[in-house]
Amino acid sequence: MKTLSKNFNILPIFSAWMYIRQPIVAVLGHVDHGKTTLLDYIRGSCVAEREAGAITQHIGATEVPVETIYHICGNLLKNKKFKIPGLLFIDTPGHFAFTTLRARGGALADLAILIVDINEGMMQQTEESIEILKKYRTPFVVAANKIDAITGWRRVDGIISQRLARQNERVQREFDEKFYKLVGNLYERGFSADRYDRIKDFTKNVAIVPISAKTGEGVPELLMILIGLAQRFLEHQLMTEESEAEGTVLEVKEEKGLGTTIDAIIYNGIIREGDKIVIGGRREPFVTNIRALLKPKPLDEIRDPSDRFMNVKEAHAACGIKIAAPNLENTFAGAPLKVVKNLEEDIKKINREMSIDIKGEDEGIILKADAIGSIEALYYMLKEKGIPVRKAEVGDISKRDIVEAQTNADPLNRLVLGFNVKILPEVEDTGEVAIITDKIIYHLLEELDEWRERRKKELEEEKRKEITHPGMILFLPDFTFRVSKPAIVGVRVLAGEIRPGQKLIRDDGKPVGKIKSIQAEKHTIQKAIQGMEVAVAIEGATVGRQIKPGQIMLVDISQSEIQKLLDMDLSPDEMDILNKLIRIKREK
Repeated sequence: MKTLSKNFNILPIFSAWMYIRQPIVAVLGHVDHGKTTLLDYIRGSCVAEREAGAITQHIGATEVPVETIYHICGNLLKNKKFKIPGLLFIDTPGHFAFTTLRARGGALADLAILIVDINEGMMQQTEESIEILKKYRTPFVVAANKIDAITGWRRVDGIISQRLARQNERVQREFDEKFYKLVGNLYERGFSADRYDRIKDFTKNVAIVPISAKTGEGVPELLMILIGLAQRFLEHQLMTEESEAEGTVLEVKEEKGLGTTIDAIIYNGIIREGDKIVIGGRREPFVTNIRALLKPKPLDEIRDPSDRFMNVKEAHAACGIKIAAPNLENTFAGAPLKVVKNLEEDIKKINREMSIDIKGEDEGIILKADAIGSIEALYYMLKEKGIPVRKAEVGDISKRDIVEAQTNADPLNRLVLGFNVKILPEVEDTGEVAIITDKIIYHLLEELDEWRERRKKELEEEKRKEITHPGMILFLPDFTFRVSKPAIVGVRVLAGEIRPGQKLIRDDGKPVGKIKSIQAEKHTIQKAIQGMEVAVAIEGATVGRQIKPGQIMLVDISQSEIQKLLDMDLSPDEMDILNKLIRIKREK
């Protein structure tokens, strides 16, 4: 874990007005690998069942006091005392919203848990999560989840070495196969990893903790490793001042009796009821006064608390907090906030933190989302896919977005992609611009890929209509339906394709006539491809003169179109027909 070891430094000396805050721990991983289920086990709740599509879509925050960690870990932490007051878990939607929690230009999390289903192994979002952890140099622990799903696994007490020893040989072999495949996958991505109980130097190796979020097996060991790493290596990072609070908005929502409120993470300093705060707005930062501060009780979930919030006079970092204040409808998820110390300087600071490091291109899709972090993460993923972005903004989809998308030269870029945003009533369906929206990022990107594939095929089809493509047909014996005006005969398409309006020539270069229509099973069709047997009406042809049963005919193509076709990606069969046609024309 050398790439992350810079975060592990020696504790310096601090003044008395500083204190140790709880570390912020991000939980990342592929969809359905058990991120929310793990936190549900720790806090004894069922948030996972209430998520849209059972997938976490917004960041949630759960405070786990150190006393609870002592209780869950039991004998694992006997006689050990920690200065750290607990852990603040951030449950992320896959890996994307990890970047929403930004502080001073970097990721807010001090530590991360990368959850991997030990049975499925590395998946797309697992790899993407690893890339983001690398990018932000965030130390992480791997939770190898769902060990209970290994066939024949028996739930027993003790640490992993003791539990494995009590499984039968077949289960042990299956566990080892899956475990070492995971170790190999991490090694391929630049990380030396092993089971946590075999590691001597945690600054050079990634700890893997086998767990079952469902039954709780291994969860005490996971908490022990997290609190131990934080205490030993991150204590200096966790020192915070008793100064003006800084934080990030998680969500803006209406609360009965309170009006518009925000859920936020405070990562530095102290926030108090009555404080004046400057907060990132949709157009520019604005100032408001805190009317009320509300906190979920420890082990509860800020997004969906099972118990009522507690009204508090002040809150210390790091914590999740609900804030009631005027004009909060002007802010958005991912916006920075700060208790005012020097208004002019604070506004400049908020403006800097609100800036999105995105370079819009002259040609590209329009991206809209509900939060800065969502914009950044989606932009990052689109860039990885090679999809250009012309404009990326927080906010609902407007008529202006459609007009901008419409001006793209490439039809594949005439698209507005929206994550968790509305389409405003002013937006009209022009038919030229596609709009794709979803509340689940995983689905949104899948829909985008499907649309692009579908659109590419449509564009290819339109291109084929504009240029005559090679085609070769056989006049089937005993299938003359009309001799002339027009001649109607049965043919088999030997290679390529035929369409109405195309001219036909014989294989000796003599003209036959023009295809008037094509029928298959008494239905008129616009195209017949290789292998199809159809009836064609040919204007200008007479059976027995220009054409005879058993004769081969080719689609006639002009010299200029042949030149265009030579620059296109033709199938081998189409290329063979084209070469044959070129030879015929040269001989003629």
